[in-house]
Amino acid sequence: MTPSVSLIEQRARRERSRRRVTLVAIGALIMLGTSPVFVHHVFSFGAAQLFAGIDHVGSLCLTALHLLLLPVHRLFHVVLLAGVAYAVWDRMRAWRAGAMSLAALEWRTPAPGDAFWKAARVAGVDPKRIRVVAGLPNPAFTAGLWSPTIFLAGELPDRLSAGELVTVVAHEAAHVARRDPLRLFLLRLLGCVLFWIPALRGLADDFADEAEVMADDAAASGHPLVLASAILALANWGDRHLTPPLTVGFQRNDLLERRIRRLAGEPVPVRSHLTRRSVVSAALTLCVVWSSGVVMAHPLPGSASAVAGRPAHEPMLAHHCEHERESAFAHLFCLGSPFATRVHTDCPHAQ
Repeated sequence: MTPSVSLIEQRARRERSRRRVTLVAIGALIMLGTSPVFVHHVFSFGAAQLFAGIDHVGSLCLTALHLLLLPVHRLFHVVLLAGVAYAVWDRMRAWRAGAMSLAALEWRTPAPGDAFWKAARVAGVDPKRIRVVAGLPNPAFTAGLWSPTIFLAGELPDRLSAGELVTVVAHEAAHVARRDPLRLFLLRLLGCVLFWIPALRGLADDFADEAEVMADDAAASGHPLVLASAILALANWGDRHLTPPLTVGFQRNDLLERRIRRLAGEPVPVRSHLTRRSVVSAALTLCVVWSSGVVMAHPLPGSASAVAGRPAHEPMLAHHCEHERESAFAHLFCLGSPFATRVHTDCPHAQ
């Protein structure tokens, strides 16, 4: 039974909304995870001016808090640099492994008049962009960051009808048009840079799922059940885990139910790769990053920024508190504990 237009439109609106939320969440995590580490260095004078002359927030001593969070802030510098190094190593390793895997394939371009050539013509794809390979682990995939190429298993005409083969080629053509291998490469790169925010990797996996769904929509073009039939016919093909790195494969067993039910017009729940634990850990990590970053913008007494921001009539203290004998933690509430009325008379601010 063909689904009604209203149901298809409602599903499309929900999916578009989900994709927008996913992209906004990815951008927010990138901004929130990196900006506190270096923004206050770039705008150091302006940031210091905002906090200069402000030594306390209630009973909380900002100078003591600055000293306590300074090692945490420096640690995040190290972690971010380590993430950049790890991302470069991981993506270079994946690129090298993918290049070696593709170089080992023996391929041919579709010959005029054969099944692949006809399917490419019907799907509106230049046959020169297609590589036919016998014995692929995935029946079809798209590879190439700058110039995407479609790889098709030579056995496909024996497993699919002519119409089903056209939909498979059209599906991969959608990946080529959207440059999905490059998009996913960049998302994986950012996920490695911010490896300490697992939620970003979950969002990247969600984006990869949506790329497959959008390619299905582009390939279906009025014949969704033909594409669904092709997906089912190739469900047990080889071992998709052996697909070369940095490629976007046609066969995704983890998405099989969702893709088939969508193409059949059935409502299907969309599952996210995000977990409650990853969201909670991301929130806690970002709180620590931002707390340390904001506090670092507060100038320590005696610094040029502190002098510039302090009113002329207010005397400059050589030392905000004496930390030689006691730790900064002991002076965190140097005006007195917010839970008690006693004031530390040996603190300069108590006078």
